[in-house]
Amino acid sequence: MPMTSISLTSRMVPTLGQGTWGMGEDRRGRDREVRSLQLGLDLGLTLIDTAEMYGEGGAEEVVGAAISGRRDECFLVSKVYPQNAGRRGAPEACERSLRRLGVDRIDLYLLHWRGGVPLAETVEVMERLRDQGKIGAWGVSNLDTDDMVELTGVPHGSNCATNQVLYNLTRRGVEWDLLPWCRDHAMPVMAYSPIEQGRMPAKSALKSIAGKLGATVFQVALAWVLHQDGVIAIPKATDPEHVKANRAAADLVLDAEDLAALDQAFPPPKGPKPLEML
Repeated sequence: MPMTSISLTSRMVPTLGQGTWGMGEDRRGRDREVRSLQLGLDLGLTLIDTAEMYGEGGAEEVVGAAISGRRDECFLVSKVYPQNAGRRGAPEACERSLRRLGVDRIDLYLLHWRGGVPLAETVEVMERLRDQGKIGAWGVSNLDTDDMVELTGVPHGSNCATNQVLYNLTRRGVEWDLLPWCRDHAMPVMAYSPIEQGRMPAKSALKSIAGKLGATVFQVALAWVLHQDGVIAIPKATDPEHVKANRAAADLVLDAEDLAALDQAFPPPKGPKPLEML
């Protein structure tokens, strides 16, 4: 079945990408990590998300090895530490990420979370990096609704392309206001840890739906995230079978009965709550 796609920075990208949080931390696992990312590319998971924080640059090096000779197939996302998100730090951090990735441009560069640098300054330097061709577009991660309102109120803040947040069946708080806000502003959301890093509670509803569909509970949980309008999921996988399972989850179809059962087992928010982070 063809992969569903979504417009991000005026490019069509798959709604199922690949995360790299935890990669690059142990060189003994490097070859396996590289092969897993390459398999994902083969299966159409061409959006790869990473960050300078992951393995202190190690994950970016893994990604660089995986995409060597295949750069044109990929949509690369990386993130800058908050403390590096100022006029001086961001260009230097970006150059380091470019070197580790082995590319001359990052397609989408995100502020990893909000720190002490004013948002207006971060936007200013992100715009400059884009004008210089170092990045294709910029966005943010782990910003709540009030942060997004503030961001879009600074000069050029409305150029933010995405907000990457924690979102899965057990972390549905963003559905109260942040997700609707992003949809109202035609801003895709990137969901990290879409299966709660493998800690998804195996509730009876999940087990029942998984049995009906011939899938695992994790595939059903991932399919639920992919069912949400305007959302891109970026699970990490370092095992070939896990990569294949993630891709197969994108083909699962949840019907109204399935969705209602999951809502009962994992209730949506009944009011606002602070944005959760891992």
